[in-house]
Amino acid sequence: MTTDPITLTVTDSVAPADDAAVIRGLTLFNEERHGRPHDRRAIAVIARDADGAVVGGLTGYTQWDWLYVDHLWAGEDRRRSGLGTRLMEAAEAEARARGCRWSRLYTYDFQAPGFYLKRGYRVWAEMEGYPPGHKQIWFRKDLD
Repeated sequence: MTTDPITLTVTDSVAPADDAAVIRGLTLFNEERHGRPHDRRAIAVIARDADGAVVGGLTGYTQWDWLYVDHLWAGEDRRRSGLGTRLMEAAEAEARARGCRWSRLYTYDFQAPGFYLKRGYRVWAEMEGYPPGHKQIWFRKDLD
C-alpha cells in the first residue's frame, strides 16, 4: 500500500489529455500481456445526399482481427431503402481489407435486430432490462 495521497475526480467531461493517458496505460498493459500490437483503427462510412447532407452512417473501429460496429444509422426517409445494407457491406469490406475475420455489435430489441440476422449475424448474448423494459442484444459474424 502506498502512502501517496490519491485524488479521485468524477466528471462527465473527460479532458482529452486524461483520456489519452488512460488509453495509453491500458494499451501498454494489453500489448505486454497479449503479445500483439494495439492496432485499433477508427472506421466510418458516411452516406450523403446530393446536397452533401448526412443521411446515414456507420462508425466503429477495427482491432485484433475484429470489426466493431459502434453506431449504424439511416435517416427515417432512407430506412428500408437498402442504405443500411450498403453501409454494412462497405464497412465489412474495409474490415476484411484490414485483415479482420469477425464482426461484432449490439443493438436493442426496439431497434433492428432482424436487420442483423438477415445480414448473417447471430446472437451471442442478451441483457434483459437494458434499457428498462427492453433488452440489449449482442451479435457476431464471421467475415471470412
